[in-house]
Amino acid sequence: MTAQLTRIGCSVKAEVSLTAASGYDGIILVAESLDKVAGQFQNLHAPLKAQEEIDISVAKDGACVKISSHGGRLVYAPTGQLNRDYDDVRRFADAAAAGIKRAIKAGIKRPLLVHVPDQSYQHADLVTLLGALHALYVPLEIREDVPTKATKLSTLGFLGNEKVIELALALESGRAVARDVGGSDPERMAPPKVEEYIRATFQGSKVKVDVVSDDGKLCKDYPLFSAVNRCAKGVDRHKGRVIYLTYEGEGPIEKTLMLVGKGVTYDTGGADIKAGGIMAGMHRDKCGSAAVAGFMEIVNKLQPKNLKVIGSMAMVRNSVGSECYVADEIITSRAGVRVRVGNTDAEGRMAMADVLCHMKEMAANEIDPHLMTIATLTGHCVLAYGEGYSAVMDNGPARLAGVSQTLQRAGEEIADPFEISSIRREDFEFHAGKSEYEDVLQCNNAPSSRTPRGHQTPSAFLILSSGLDKHGKDSTSPLKYSHLDIAGSSGPFPGVPSGAPILALAKAYIPGAF
Repeated sequence: MTAQLTRIGCSVKAEVSLTAASGYDGIILVAESLDKVAGQFQNLHAPLKAQEEIDISVAKDGACVKISSHGGRLVYAPTGQLNRDYDDVRRFADAAAAGIKRAIKAGIKRPLLVHVPDQSYQHADLVTLLGALHALYVPLEIREDVPTKATKLSTLGFLGNEKVIELALALESGRAVARDVGGSDPERMAPPKVEEYIRATFQGSKVKVDVVSDDGKLCKDYPLFSAVNRCAKGVDRHKGRVIYLTYEGEGPIEKTLMLVGKGVTYDTGGADIKAGGIMAGMHRDKCGSAAVAGFMEIVNKLQPKNLKVIGSMAMVRNSVGSECYVADEIITSRAGVRVRVGNTDAEGRMAMADVLCHMKEMAANEIDPHLMTIATLTGHCVLAYGEGYSAVMDNGPARLAGVSQTLQRAGEEIADPFEISSIRREDFEFHAGKSEYEDVLQCNNAPSSRTPRGHQTPSAFLILSSGLDKHGKDSTSPLKYSHLDIAGSSGPFPGVPSGAPILALAKAYIPGAF
């Protein structure tokens, strides 16, 4: 089997054995240790052991050594120890990515990726290949503007079965969409450009695209979103969009997943401007919406039966100027909740709240609906859990259904980890109106990283401002709702976005594909 993933421009070929594989100019070997290599590939172990005699760092750091076959080069990419309390499957992805980068530096163009399996990790082969594909991603602007750099390899061979390759390419296609939208600069992926990209991506597919761009409709139906959009809409190329993506699988629908993504294409902070050089990188504040688009691409590729997915992308720029919204304004949300603005740099929750309310309204007619917001929302989340981890927090009905635990287990298996947070009474008290003027306070005027429970409280705001507080476990019509903060997991800047948390979502909601 040979498959092409257009966004990396590299064909991926399945190989059933090392001896039968031909046409490669190098091997990338991912393994825990040289001893494990000896147990599986004695012919590859010998040159590595010989190299270790003159360089003991080989076992820990890897190396590129000469071999007598496959183009004469072997790149060894060790995972390191895998059985300690803190080891997890990410070591395979990290090693594969490091191996790809080392192979490219060595001038290898057609490597064969080989890994020594570990029975402790069910999806080690898939995660290894995904790690390699992540390293092969080329940013959208480079693919468009510098064609000579549009690909990093011509062919990637993989010693494994075809099903793993097919699944990896479907997952990577989604991650590539998420990276394209999330990582591209604020002009290349301004809201109208996002619409163009999304329409082109899903043209002729099973994913239906609907876009709300009329300012009158946005102001009427999405007033909190429109407050953020008020300054940006004076510039045609920055005008906001609410994009809906709908997929309905074959057979009777058994579950409906309803996703709301934060898509702030650039976050100046608005009137509460980001000062002191911290504005750089704020084009990445759209990675929540990017994740929604990426997940919909995975759904489009895998086409799971009995599942309906409605994704929404709240695409808006938080500009600063004479038309920008300001702290102290009171705006009535779609749900009829009077919201006092506390800080214009808390624009992400504003952009999502009315879209979430719309999803809540639609959920009344859906089968087993589960609502989620996905956002690079708070620095507090990064402070609490560090980089590389998404946080998930459930309302009462979602907590009773064990949604957080399901996502955490899925992420653990597929190298897309989650930490579980809780929504507490203090979070609702924090956002309760502080005077008779307003029902809800949007935010305080301190950074989330200096606010106690800084990443948990926004979930309470989203519940209150969207009217989801009327659908808790004490309601006659409860709705499952989970908030996913991906500020820490969305990827490094400078660097390439990770595509989190779409691998975990796919594993949790399309388990039959794995």
